Parts: sequence; C-alpha cells; structure tokens
Amino acid sequence: MADDGQERSEEPTGKRLSDAREKGQLPRSKELSTVVVLLTAGAAFIFIGGYMLREMEEIMRGSFTLDPALIHDPDRFTSHFLGLMNRSLNMLFPFFLAMVVAGIASALLLSGWNFSTQALAPKIEKLDPIKGMGKIFTWRGLVEMIKALVKFSIVAVAAIIYVNIFEGHFVGLGKEDLLPAMAHAADLLLWVFLVLSSTLIIVAAVDIPYQLWDHTRQLKMSKQEVKEEGKQTEGSPEIKGRQRQIQFQMHQKRMMEAVPKADVVITNPTHFAVALRYEGGSMGAPLVVAKGVDYLAQRIREIAKEHHIPVITAPPLSRAIYYSTEVDSPIPEGLYRAVAQVLAYVYHLRRGDKVQAEKMAKSMHEMPIPDDLRRDG
Repeated sequence: MADDGQERSEEPTGKRLSDAREKGQLPRSKELSTVVVLLTAGAAFIFIGGYMLREMEEIMRGSFTLDPALIHDPDRFTSHFLGLMNRSLNMLFPFFLAMVVAGIASALLLSGWNFSTQALAPKIEKLDPIKGMGKIFTWRGLVEMIKALVKFSIVAVAAIIYVNIFEGHFVGLGKEDLLPAMAHAADLLLWVFLVLSSTLIIVAAVDIPYQLWDHTRQLKMSKQEVKEEGKQTEGSPEIKGRQRQIQFQMHQKRMMEAVPKADVVITNPTHFAVALRYEGGSMGAPLVVAKGVDYLAQRIREIAKEHHIPVITAPPLSRAIYYSTEVDSPIPEGLYRAVAQVLAYVYHLRRGDKVQAEKMAKSMHEMPIPDDLRRDG
C-alpha cells in the first residue's frame, strides 16, 4: 500500500526508474555474484593452479631453508625476505585480478554500469540496530532465510552424491606416495569445489527473476503518484495553457513585424488576410509571412496601409492560401499562377503603369485555383 493509502497498482514510469537509478536503487542478485566469483575462482585454479603450487613450493623452500650467512647479515636477510614477499605477490596477482574482474562483472550483469553519488553518501539510519533487527523479521528476511536453507540443501545433496561417486578415490589416497597423493587430493578438492559452486546456478536462476520482480514491485506507483509526476514533468494544465498563450502572442508579434516586409496583402476582404513576400533571385516561390482571420486580419490590413503595402481583395485566393500554407512557408505549386497575376498587378502599380495594372486587375477576377485548394467562405 502507498503512504497515502492508495494501492500501488501502476508500473513505475521512466522518471521513477531514472530517479531510483540515481539513488543507486537497482536490482541486484547476491546469488549471481556468488556463483560468478566462485566459478571464476575454480577456473583460475584450473588454468594457473599448477603455476601457483610450484611457486608456493619454491617460496616455502626459500623460507625454511636459510643460508647461515643470512642470519648474521641483516641487510641480506631483509633483501631475501622482501624478495620472497615480492614473489608471493606476483604469484597471487593473477588470481586476485581474476577475482576483481569477476566481482565487477557480476555486479554489471543485472543492472549495467551505474555511478551514484547518492548511493555512496553515508546513511546514519543504517547504523540503527533496532531498525536492523526489524528487517530480520520482515517478509524479505523470510525470503533470505528460505534461500539460505535451499542453498544449504542443494550443496549438501551435491556433496553427498560427489563423495559417494568418488569414495574410492578418497580412500585410495592413503595408499599413494606423498607427492602424488597431494596432487590427487588437490585435483579432487578442485573438482568438488567446482561441482558445489555449479549447483548454486540453480539458486541464481530463481533469484534473478525474483530480484527483478521485487525491484519493480518496490517502485510501483499509485494512480495519484502517476498524476502528480505527470504534473511535475509536463506542468499543470494552467501552466501549459499560459505557455501556449505566451507562444501564440509571440507568434502574433513576429507576424506583425513581418507585414511591413511583405510585397502584397491578399484579403477576403474582411475575414481573411495573408501577407506574401517574393524575391525572384533568392526564393523559389512566394512566402507567406503573416496570416490571420477576423481581428488578426484587420491588424494585418492596418499595418499594410501604414507601410503602403498594396492590399488586394481576392476572396478565393486568400482562403486558399490561408488554409493550405503555414507562416514562413512557400505557397503550394497549384497557386503559382494565381499569385503570379497578383504580383504582376502590384509590380505594374509600383512602376506607375496604370494601363497594364488595370488589365491585370480585370484578369484577377478569374484566378486559376485548383479544386483541391479551393475553400468556401
């Protein structure tokens, strides 16, 4: 149950999982780590065990067989002792390196790499002995106890089976010479170690899906938590509405600032208005720099008149452009001819060629607008 009394029935969101990862709260299986480390240790003994035994024999021989001259020379004795220590470290280094790599790899297998400063921070509450004792008597403590009993049972059964199978080998060790018997015993112990370690794979195979399920269960959320997180992530409806209003106002402002740069404004004449700009050398098609209906259309017309931008009444064309083209986008190819007639009329007006302008004005009454772009008023 959630802290607010609501049932945690919802799967954790991406943010919830990300926050948990930052805190170092990841699914971990101690059984997986144990199996990987033990099997790596067994494999290391198989590959470098002979080398380690030979080196250990030489080190022990050097430790217990001393030259009498070393006892009376502290410098030589210290040098001899340091040499044996260095040889011991060199012998153990490959094994320790394999263990370190296995430990790191086993931690990465389930959750991948994650560095969390929050997880490294000391937590005083973990030192509370009362809380620590309380964890023992929880259902998770019960699960850990059951796992321990299962591990003990599996290892015990495997050990009994192994001893029964190789009983003759163990009994026969007493009849062998010392050195062969020691080598034979080491071989038997190595393989019993590998067999018993391998049996823990069964426990790890059960523990891994359980840990993944338990991790998800701990992070599950109530419906109210999901809603609250959505508000924090995306903002409340009031804030989003205010943001949209501000964006709309900024968009309007940019359009009004672009109207003085337009070549022509085409109107409905009252409901629609679109402002076009065209530069033959740099533009492939006329560009819509502003458009609007009702109040915005009126403002576009007013600004156009203030800056002496021609305002042309062409209802079908203004509606076609308004519905087909966004601001700062070129008009569709189907409207090229109609807009070309308007621009030609504007250019004749600017040059003071009233005769040609009147001819172009008459031709604008029958503008070629494709059916798929035509819109009714």
